[in-house]
Amino acid sequence: MTDLPILEATGLGKRYRRSWALRDCSLSVPSGRVIALVGPNGAGKTTLLHLAVGLLSPDQGTVSVLGQAAGSGEALARIAFMAQDKPLYESFTVEEMLTFGRRMNPKWDNDFALRRLASLDIPLKRKAGKLSGGQQAQVALTVALAKRPDLLVLDEPMANLDPLARHDVMRGLMEAVADTGMTVLLSSHVVSDLENTCDWLIVLNGGRVQVSGDLDELLAEHRVLSGPVEGADALAARVSVVEENRSERQATLFARTGPIPLSPQWTDRPVSLEELVLAYLRKPDAAALPRPALAVS
Repeated sequence: MTDLPILEATGLGKRYRRSWALRDCSLSVPSGRVIALVGPNGAGKTTLLHLAVGLLSPDQGTVSVLGQAAGSGEALARIAFMAQDKPLYESFTVEEMLTFGRRMNPKWDNDFALRRLASLDIPLKRKAGKLSGGQQAQVALTVALAKRPDLLVLDEPMANLDPLARHDVMRGLMEAVADTGMTVLLSSHVVSDLENTCDWLIVLNGGRVQVSGDLDELLAEHRVLSGPVEGADALAARVSVVEENRSERQATLFARTGPIPLSPQWTDRPVSLEELVLAYLRKPDAAALPRPALAVS
């Protein structure tokens, strides 16, 4: 496994006319992870992904994949990208899609593609436009996986799929990760898609990176603290409060803190992934960023 970050951005920004879709984005993500990229609509998720795979050029800053400039031939050879609309040539048969993939990608694994589609009972002679939404997603994922990329980038891959199809696509993705050890960067606004699958979290909010880090570490260092409102100010001064709610008698603090002694009137509990994401999205000025390990030129 390489020591180079799979994805690294420094001061990255992209502007559309007078508005910044992404600004001052700096992050460094290690290889071999399943990375969840979350945020509300319009947060800049697709822009970041398109910059990473070379479909867009930055207006400021830099972005690289395994040390190679995004969009360069060296980087593109190591990336597979599956867009939200599951791009397939609708007039092509599934078999013709595989032929197209084989001709375009020197590391193409046609035996893998055939085995995977056979296991899913997807007929090779059927036109892509005649497949169900779930089957189209599986064919698009197969084409991406058969490229044998180091980095697989997926933009809302489960969008518009029913729950069973969503489960099947995610299961197939996780099986491929287990078999190959590749890195996956997966955007979604549905947090439940990410439970028990992703181990690195990036939260984009308003075009800026708000959270980035190892998911287990992020969950471990956040707590929900509950107790009498009279002691809330004193406790809040000892921890980093992301969000708080107070009633006449009760206070609840969502805090970034390690183990901390509490008076008997106070309780604390771990947080869930959904709670973590929503707490930060509700507070755009709050941030949970790791100590960066950006490469030094």
